Amino acid sequence: MEEETATEIKPDEPGSESAEEYLHRTSFERSLTGVYIVWLRDFKRFWRDTPRRLGLFVQPLVYLFLLGTGLQAAFKVFGAGDTKYVTFMFPGILGMTILFTSVFSAISILWDRQFGFLKEILVSPVPRPSVAVGKVVGGATQAVLQGTVLLVLMFFPNIFGLHWSTLWKALALIPLMVLLALAMTSVGVAIGARLKSFEAFPVLMNFILLPLFFLSGAMFPLQGLPGWMDILTKLNPLSYGVDMLRAVALKGVTLTSTTSIMSKLPSGVVTKLQQNPDVVAALQKVFPKMPTVKTQIYPLWLDVLVVAAFGVVMLVIAIWQFSRQE
Repeated sequence: MEEETATEIKPDEPGSESAEEYLHRTSFERSLTGVYIVWLRDFKRFWRDTPRRLGLFVQPLVYLFLLGTGLQAAFKVFGAGDTKYVTFMFPGILGMTILFTSVFSAISILWDRQFGFLKEILVSPVPRPSVAVGKVVGGATQAVLQGTVLLVLMFFPNIFGLHWSTLWKALALIPLMVLLALAMTSVGVAIGARLKSFEAFPVLMNFILLPLFFLSGAMFPLQGLPGWMDILTKLNPLSYGVDMLRAVALKGVTLTSTTSIMSKLPSGVVTKLQQNPDVVAALQKVFPKMPTVKTQIYPLWLDVLVVAAFGVVMLVIAIWQFSRQE
């Protein structure tokens, strides 16, 4: 009679934990394990998807360098002096990268539902709030990683330059990026947990993301806006996120014109203008009153408080949505 053999698994080997041992863990330990499992799976999926990673990195480069170069002249006339538009726009592009990467990472929920993995994990002993938190942390990790890669561009000569101050700014931006990424990913997870089809996700996301992005001040200063638009920007949580990034990135940068408007004109035009004292006097009265671009709209503490509060609310909604899943 043949003897049955079994592979002996030592208790301290990885993967040796049985379901019974898992259930004997404390509730907090099970929750952390669930968060880690969901996070690790989403991060591996993101890391192996090379076209997706490259696409998310190329898009902000197009915005930064093409628009930054094309709109430089208009930005100077607005009152920013000799400051490059790409320097002003860089924190906004950083916020855009975090926004789109964070929210679109929630599409993994639809994939998991499509292939049955979501149902399996929801009926497992893993607490459902851990699934939601794992999705949020996974998406935020992807967004922060993309943003950190983008921070390398700060050291380019035509943006901030290779200085010690640039290094400290880059390091100070990382915790703010984490906060913003967690808040924005919570939005995507809360919506993704509710949707049932892939077709609805990009349509709804663009309907939400584009207004959030364009009303955040990422592309233009939030000054001199119509009253109705000014109200919308104040209600937009991303406005505070971009503002806190810009407050740190542009610290010590003065966006005020240091040269007169006359020095920017061709010499022939200046000569003709000087022949008419009334025109010169009118120019001197008008141009000093031109608005200057502010590097910060709200206090930094208010920016952090609003983004954190918004993130907590959206995370609670995301957890609630997962708790209602069947």
